Amino acid sequence: MKAAACVRRAVRSSVGSVLLAIALAGGAIAKVEEDIRDIRGPKAVPTAPSVVLAALVGALLVMLCAAYAWRHRHPGARHRNLTLSEQTLERLEAIRPLMRPTTAREFGMAASEVIRSYIERRFDVIATQRTTEEFLQTLLQGSNETLTRHRTLLAEFLQQCDFVKFAGASLAVTDMQALLQSARGFVLQTAEPAAA
Repeated sequence: MKAAACVRRAVRSSVGSVLLAIALAGGAIAKVEEDIRDIRGPKAVPTAPSVVLAALVGALLVMLCAAYAWRHRHPGARHRNLTLSEQTLERLEAIRPLMRPTTAREFGMAASEVIRSYIERRFDVIATQRTTEEFLQTLLQGSNETLTRHRTLLAEFLQQCDFVKFAGASLAVTDMQALLQSARGFVLQTAEPAAA
C-alpha cells in the first residue's frame, strides 16, 4: 500500500503540475491574444487632392476676373489684325539682328524679300519671281502711279540688295541702316489708306 500511496501522490503532484501549467499557459495565451490583433483595412487619410483642386480652381477664377477687369479698363489693348504695312514694318524690324558686316548678304536677301513680298501683296504686281531689271521695266510700262512715283527709290534699294546678294559685297552697318530706313520709308509712304 505504501507503493500505491506513493504512486497516487506522484500522480496527484503531476496532475497538479499539469493543471498549474495549463492554468499559467491559459493566462499567457489570453495575454498574447490581447497583444496580437487581426489585420484591419487601411486607415482613411484625408484627401489632399480635393483641397489642391479647390485651390487651383479658385486661383483660375481670380486670374480670369483680373484679366476681364484689365481688358475692361484698357479697351485699346484688345487684339486686332495688323494691316499689311504694319506686318511689313514688323518683318523689317525682325531682320535688324542681321545688320552686321558678317551677315550683310543675309540682310540684303531678307530686306529684298520683305519689300518684294510687300509690293506683290499691296499692289498686286509680280515682284518676287522677277529680276530687279524685269521688275523695274514692268513698273515703267505699268499704270500704277504710286509705284511709278517710287521707282527711283525702289531701283536704288533693290540694286543695293542685289549687289550684296550676288556680288558678295559687304556693307557697313551704317549702309545697312540706311537701306532699312529707305525700306521703312517706302512702306510708310505707300501704306494702304486707314479704314474709316
